[in-house]
Amino acid sequence: MASDLKPMSEALLTLLDDVRRLPSEKIALSRAAGRVLADAMVARLDVPPFDNSAMDGYALHHDDAGKALPVVARIAAGQDAAPLQRGSCARIFTGGEIPPGADCVVMQEDVRREGDIAALPDGVPAGNNVRRRGRDVSRGDTLLAAGTRLDAAALGHLAGQGITEVAVVRAPRVALLSTGDEIVDPGTPLAPGQIYNSNRPMLRSLLERFGAEVITTIRVPDTATSTERCLRDAATDADLVVSTGGVSVGEEDHVKAAVERLGELALWRLAIRPGKPLALGKLPRGHAQGPDGGDPVEDNGQAHFVGLPGNPVSSFVGAWLFLRPLIGALLGSPELSELPRVWANSGFATSTGPRQHYMRVRLAFSAQGVTAEAFEDQNSGVLSSCIGADAFAVVPPHSDVAIGDVVECLWLKVP
Repeated sequence: MASDLKPMSEALLTLLDDVRRLPSEKIALSRAAGRVLADAMVARLDVPPFDNSAMDGYALHHDDAGKALPVVARIAAGQDAAPLQRGSCARIFTGGEIPPGADCVVMQEDVRREGDIAALPDGVPAGNNVRRRGRDVSRGDTLLAAGTRLDAAALGHLAGQGITEVAVVRAPRVALLSTGDEIVDPGTPLAPGQIYNSNRPMLRSLLERFGAEVITTIRVPDTATSTERCLRDAATDADLVVSTGGVSVGEEDHVKAAVERLGELALWRLAIRPGKPLALGKLPRGHAQGPDGGDPVEDNGQAHFVGLPGNPVSSFVGAWLFLRPLIGALLGSPELSELPRVWANSGFATSTGPRQHYMRVRLAFSAQGVTAEAFEDQNSGVLSSCIGADAFAVVPPHSDVAIGDVVECLWLKVP
């Protein structure tokens, strides 16, 4: 019944209620792209480390502007600059150190030079074309906050401090299970009634995109005993166990019952579309040691469990709504906690019942604003509606949307 359905907000609170950040590890900066910073980084150097020229030109004291001055030095980037006497100037190149005694640079296009004499324009202010020491970063400043996901600019920021090794949060270890005897791996001939497993490669890609490491994939036979054994084995070394299928109420849907027998099941009928049958819970570990004798996976002896529906669109939507914020919490990354929101004009009309609908849409940007165009077939089995989708248009329960109405969209084009 509709009254039994749990809202999305309650599901997220339950999922994230007691999640603790995973331990850290040190890795080379060259391998840290996409990882999450474990501790705040404090700048140990000024950037730039000295006043330098923003232009190819001539360095001088601003009081000497408007004069014809002898050129007494040539300063290229990387060279030490000797003091400059008043009444003279120095040829300087971009990145070159501003010599003591100079406080401005005139770009070469504004200078008339004859031999060793440079005729300089008048009215040049102090600081003209000078990049001051510490303009980007001052020593002692917070360089990057803990929880920062290390993108290209962040890596460059760290490298600018001479850093070669960085402490990052260990990637969450995920066991990915596929249930259903009708599901077979690509490359295997299809028997009558069978379909290929589209969920596994799709979810593996999303999990890795969110910052997790998939340590095992398991095909689970459709029996209660096999389901329980596979879940127990999967939880041994994983921080998170993700299954697809088997969370509904059919006679062959064994996952919900197995999780309840082994551990905890928080809730499993949600007021969302697609993805009503979704299980959230915990599974006990056989031991607390990580793979290959590594560090303990987590102190509390439990692995998080998310059971996604078997329909591929439901799994796709559930991964974005639940797996991404859960992995973000395990990584201590606020960036992953919520998807960015875009407000768009609806290019579609629809009505919802008791479940909140996450519609796959493309966003068109123009001078008139943003328009959300929905894929025509929004059925939970039509994976093509996810290909090229820019966002989920969020349509609340019991709502009517007309063309031109403003709708909230969750932006998917994020790391």
